[in-house]
Amino acid sequence: MYNPDVGFTYETEAPGGPAELGPYREGDYARLPDEPRCELLYGHLVVNPSPNLRHQRVLGALNDLLRRYAGENGGQVFFAPLDVRLAEHSIVQPDLIYVSQQRRDVLQERIFGAPDLVVEVLSPSTARRDLGAKLRLYAEAGIAEYWVIDPANRTCELLTRQDGGEGPAFRLLPPESGIHRSRALPGLAFDSAAFWSEIDD
Repeated sequence: MYNPDVGFTYETEAPGGPAELGPYREGDYARLPDEPRCELLYGHLVVNPSPNLRHQRVLGALNDLLRRYAGENGGQVFFAPLDVRLAEHSIVQPDLIYVSQQRRDVLQERIFGAPDLVVEVLSPSTARRDLGAKLRLYAEAGIAEYWVIDPANRTCELLTRQDGGEGPAFRLLPPESGIHRSRALPGLAFDSAAFWSEIDD
């Protein structure tokens, strides 16, 4: 899509890392119009499509879960569209964002720096990005935990950040007897079967 006022051609996908940085930076992103909703990912502008109804149901249930936890632990929950600036070349809008009291300094007019947790709800048009370039970016930026929720396949993957020989990466936190337990947010747990039952109802 081309915007005559700004002159950018929006791309639907972005490459997977800094070796393939695109030409755009924070200043270019700041000059974009409000619509269509875009993200800046490794220097590439990518369009965020409108979510479907099931996506919104999943997002609502997760928002309720995180808000209950925040109410008990003093954190804050935010949802898209809200800019999270992770680098000069990357400003993203995760579906859900959790910021603990300990990291509240990242909260300004938008979020500057790594939240404790980000959540992406997959859709056919965003899955490749969420599981590729964004996964890599979130690990590099220092985000402690990344939840990838797949409504089509009824799966929840909780990924925890770790440093390895080839740099930061995420590893899977497998559920225990169907219960997902967060490492970044101690005490937060949910039953996968019950979660999807709520969505299906």
